[in-house]
Amino acid sequence: MDKITSVFKPLTLHKGDFLLKAGKICRQMAFIESGYMRMYDIADGKEITLWIGSESKFITSLSSFIFQTQNNWNIQAITNCKLYTISRENHFKLNKTIPKWLEFDNILLANSFALLEKKMFSQLHTTAKQRFHHLLQTEPDLFNHVPLQYIASMLGITPESLSRLRKMN
Repeated sequence: MDKITSVFKPLTLHKGDFLLKAGKICRQMAFIESGYMRMYDIADGKEITLWIGSESKFITSLSSFIFQTQNNWNIQAITNCKLYTISRENHFKLNKTIPKWLEFDNILLANSFALLEKKMFSQLHTTAKQRFHHLLQTEPDLFNHVPLQYIASMLGITPESLSRLRKMN
């Protein structure tokens, strides 16, 4: 465990600071100790939130981190955040030298893929009301710490629709 924690570096981001901007190559992954971060894109002048990360979650642009390709997402602190970052180089060194880290990495990748599958399925096969209730049940703290326009965007609805759903709840 000491070998693993020794390669993670503390990083404090203030609200509005970026961990990564679109168009750059991602060279680090971050563990969120505290705070909220979001992955988003800007399309036709509108910000579209893909995901909101919170305490005890990892955040990175996975394909850019793994394949060193141009990243498509902005990753920004919604609140002040305390992170621990690991460089790509150290990440792959741990994969080669610590079998449990490789096992953890495989689970992390599988969870990331499963999360993407769930999000795609949800957007295709559930109503906005169902998505709202699921998020409210699984991550209620988001509604106390994250601007509602980001939550609405992540749910694929307008802020007005989210407001109506919240009033009905």
